[in-house]
Amino acid sequence: MSKKIIEHIIQTVYPGSIAEELEIEPGDVLLSINDQPVEDVFDYRFMIKDEYIEVLIRKQNGEEWLLEVDKEYDDDLGVEFENSLMSDYRSCSNKCIFCFIDQMPPGMRDTLYFKDDDSRLSFLQGNYITLTNMQEDDIDRIIRMQLAPINISVQSTNPEIRCKMLNNRFAGEKLQYLDKLYEGHVEMNGQIVLCKHVNDGLELERSINDLAKYLPFMRSVSVVPAGISKFREGLYPLELYTKEEAGAVIDMIEAHQQAYFEEFGLHFIHASDEWYITAEREFPEEDRYDGYIQLENGVGMMRLLLEEFREALEQEVIRKDYSKRKESISRVLTIATGVLAYPTICRLSEQIMEAFPAVHITVCCIRNDFFGETITVSGLVTGQDLIKQLQTQKKQGKELGNTLQIPANMLRTGEQVFLDDVTVADVEEALQMKVVSVETDGKEFVEAVLDPAYQMERDNENFVYVQGFKN
Repeated sequence: MSKKIIEHIIQTVYPGSIAEELEIEPGDVLLSINDQPVEDVFDYRFMIKDEYIEVLIRKQNGEEWLLEVDKEYDDDLGVEFENSLMSDYRSCSNKCIFCFIDQMPPGMRDTLYFKDDDSRLSFLQGNYITLTNMQEDDIDRIIRMQLAPINISVQSTNPEIRCKMLNNRFAGEKLQYLDKLYEGHVEMNGQIVLCKHVNDGLELERSINDLAKYLPFMRSVSVVPAGISKFREGLYPLELYTKEEAGAVIDMIEAHQQAYFEEFGLHFIHASDEWYITAEREFPEEDRYDGYIQLENGVGMMRLLLEEFREALEQEVIRKDYSKRKESISRVLTIATGVLAYPTICRLSEQIMEAFPAVHITVCCIRNDFFGETITVSGLVTGQDLIKQLQTQKKQGKELGNTLQIPANMLRTGEQVFLDDVTVADVEEALQMKVVSVETDGKEFVEAVLDPAYQMERDNENFVYVQGFKN
């Protein structure tokens, strides 16, 4: 029986790499490693982890080269493929009652409607997966390759409720994979999207206790509220949490943390920042976030921003030339943010203005008219809402200055485009202001405000170049 052949077209060969030395070129095709087909990017990464490998390449002229490679154990060949997964993406087979994609308006770009549920993206990009489109072989491969961490959308450890929430009759039985991953010593992180009167209250208590059995290999579990847009006609009726209800969620979570920390050195269960803002409570101290394991899930983002900001501003104040600089730095600028982060950004801006009296900052809270006022995160603010509301501020006589500072998460990663396809250039033209995009980083926040020639470069994975100018 002939061996299965899977072809992977090489898109990039890095200068100075092993591949370049072997005269591999863009357009060449990888056919096998060690006489084995390469199923996807994980097969590739696993197979090249050796000091000696044999790589079969088909050149563009049709010749096949069998290359013998002697290298360090962890050295990569130095190539990228046309398909970064080296395989088709796996789409989601669920119809979750809280899915935000189902709450999107019609007419947006196609990529915004694609639901992924691909375990490989969990390892590569930190995406959360439900396990529902995985089989025993997939789990066995994760254990064999010791791929970690794997991020899992649990929602509930009650099989019946999990099936209801995911609208998938197999969702409950897939929880058994948690046992296999635990037994295989695979590092995991969990997520619970909390839906009022569905998986909260006693059900949340049950889920916390059940998931704690997987410590220390399950390192953390975040609890986040479901996002609710205005486009929910025909969908499951979800409700927002009140201030008091948010406080009750926090109390339940915090009641467990100390015991887990004493036994495992991890606080394990975490409430996302939105709960603390809704409950009007202070964010936990930095040590409670266990090194910010779930930062990208909105857990500890505000605390980290506050700590980085405090340190950066202190450094500015203790500089030898501070007494001269605090009077010479004169700026008028506007910072736009979402409803959720608005109180924190106001707090930081007030501290800068107190330290630098010639700096004037107007913080504008952008209401989300596009998705509805129930959506409060800055990452879902659209360009059209930004333009309309700041134009209104100008008409009312607000002095906004010539520079508009926005959080980078308002833009598509690596691009100067908002979620609604409005571009940064569109905003600049409409408002006659220079737009400066800043990551959620306290040091960069301070630098962007105090330095009118602020520039920022990020790595190739998340690159944005912006520049302010002197008022």
